[in-house]
Amino acid sequence: MTDLLIEPFRLPYMQRALLEVLLLGVLAGAVGVFVVLRRLAFVSDALTHTVFPGVVIAHLLDRSLLLGALAFGVLTAVLLTAIGANRRVGADATLAILLTSFFSLGVVLVSRTSTYTADLTVFLFGRVLAVDRADLLQTLALAAVVLGTLWALRKELVLRAFDPDGAAAMGYRTALLDLVLNLLIALVVVAAVKAVGTVLVVALIVVPAAAARLVADRVATTTVLSCLLGALGGWVGLAVSYVVSVDHGVRLAAGATIVVVLVVLFALAAAAAPVRRRLTARAAPR
Repeated sequence: MTDLLIEPFRLPYMQRALLEVLLLGVLAGAVGVFVVLRRLAFVSDALTHTVFPGVVIAHLLDRSLLLGALAFGVLTAVLLTAIGANRRVGADATLAILLTSFFSLGVVLVSRTSTYTADLTVFLFGRVLAVDRADLLQTLALAAVVLGTLWALRKELVLRAFDPDGAAAMGYRTALLDLVLNLLIALVVVAAVKAVGTVLVVALIVVPAAAARLVADRVATTTVLSCLLGALGGWVGLAVSYVVSVDHGVRLAAGATIVVVLVVLFALAAAAAPVRRRLTARAAPR
């Protein structure tokens, strides 16, 4: 086990990839708790698709993929909050419209390139082993912004998640809180787009938080556990991908392997949850 978790990371490019997935695991794990509490998994999925045209446009113009994804991520968050507030349209319809239209635009744009298939694969599933120092610094900067905002607004966001009517009655601008959370989700997607692509990032956001929610009751405990599971899934998935691909000659995509490991961790949490509930019930005073 020590060789599995340590040996692959003696190489510089694997060290950079490990730092990237650890950062993303913590970042996505923290935001994912509020996504799960608010039942916004579909919002996260939509955002992973709506940033796609921004990534493609940035690639065609030879600009930063992060800036392209950021522009469309912010645009999506604003449109989602503004249009979704209209009761005649609703949040679900807004999500469907934005997801299909933006993603189709991205496919149309990338289909014009001569390397269509290769480019599409990279954009959708990422290339974590190609992460460089500049990418790490960008991820670190985004993580500081997102985690700092979550810390500053933690009480308001928790109140909005558990008692939206109470939050509105206390004078909080719930629409603004919704916009902030949508923007934070968009920033997580932007941070992860090069490493795991626009398709797999939703798993980083939802799966660790859902697993933590099964075995923890308090929001603070759930958040810490979600971050740990996200980082652990990234570490183990990256190591398994390297060992199986290099030592055994069976090629495994790093991003997809990370997601598989996260799902295994979720399954373990689901199996442990009933046991935990029984132990808690026995320990409770009668």
